[in-house]
Amino acid sequence: MGCCYSARMKSENPSCNVVNVTHDSKQEDGLIGGSNKVSQLKIFKYDELKTATRIFHPHNMVGEGGSGKVFKGWLDEQTLAPAKPGTGIAIAVKKLNQDAFQGHKESLVKTEINVQGQLHHPNIVKLLGCCLEDDHRLLVHEFLTKRSLEYHLSPRISHVEPLSWSNRKKIALDAAKALAFLHSDEVNVIYRDLKASHILLDSNFNAKLSDSCLAKDGSLDDESHCWATGTHIYAAPEYTATGRLIKKCDVYSFGVVLLEILSGKRAFDRSRLAGEQNLVAWAKQYFPSKCWFFQVMDARIKGQYLVHEAMKVAKIAIQCLSDKPQFRPTMADVVGALELVQDSSDTGSSSRSNDSVPKQHQRSTNESLNEAGTY
Repeated sequence: MGCCYSARMKSENPSCNVVNVTHDSKQEDGLIGGSNKVSQLKIFKYDELKTATRIFHPHNMVGEGGSGKVFKGWLDEQTLAPAKPGTGIAIAVKKLNQDAFQGHKESLVKTEINVQGQLHHPNIVKLLGCCLEDDHRLLVHEFLTKRSLEYHLSPRISHVEPLSWSNRKKIALDAAKALAFLHSDEVNVIYRDLKASHILLDSNFNAKLSDSCLAKDGSLDDESHCWATGTHIYAAPEYTATGRLIKKCDVYSFGVVLLEILSGKRAFDRSRLAGEQNLVAWAKQYFPSKCWFFQVMDARIKGQYLVHEAMKVAKIAIQCLSDKPQFRPTMADVVGALELVQDSSDTGSSSRSNDSVPKQHQRSTNESLNEAGTY
């Protein structure tokens, strides 16, 4: 694990506890880091983060996962010093479990990659800094106000309005763009732990990936921690069988998430009937007939979408969920296909949609989706 990217690193005054990174990659369709950007990764002191989160007060805890708890805190926008609650900028502080080797490695990997300037993307949660003091391992991210996709899919939260069809399309496209960026030749890593709880939403329902467990393409995952917390439902069949990670494993996981977005249901929910608890297994019973579409689509957003448009998104999900990785599209293909859906609904013009997709992806996208069958 880890990467050997080349980046030009430039440090300011060492006493500032800030690492500056400069890189010259050109921005292209939002998938590559901006030109000549300077990013700052602050090394926080543990006491600073204690103050920012009010000593990690339980009322400030906004999430908990297998690797640790997440607390909301506040920093001064200019100095990044601790600020009073409700002032300055809100941050998410992940306090990694001290007794878990995963936490140590996760912080080191994320720090390394971000210092090298490779994960600057509008659809990846921005890492502001970290704390590696003594045995403490903490990560400081930007705070996203709309919480996670999983939160909005939960049928047990009655006061949460169902996501609109337009927001669902936006979330799917944003997540796909983030994965395509990670899979690109410039970055070449696997996200490995894509699930609804790791897709966070800002105030405008723009989606960003967080909490990644990164790996190199083709690596053997001898640390099953990423799937050890009940999220194996998102894991591709070949990963379950061999433990070998490839980029198409992320594509399968994306298919599961896309199915959640279409259905408004969680990938696994014990509150459902026995035969419907596993969303993928239940939905596959109806592949690829019209019956599948009308059984799976979220009834709460009926009338918000054109049937033929939603069917196109459903075909992408079907393709991503193929048991054989060679039959799944690449994430670049998925981005192209979702952009076609987005643009056709925005403009009603297929000609403009075709112009919006990189030409190198158009042919492979159309061929891949044609193989998924028709309704």
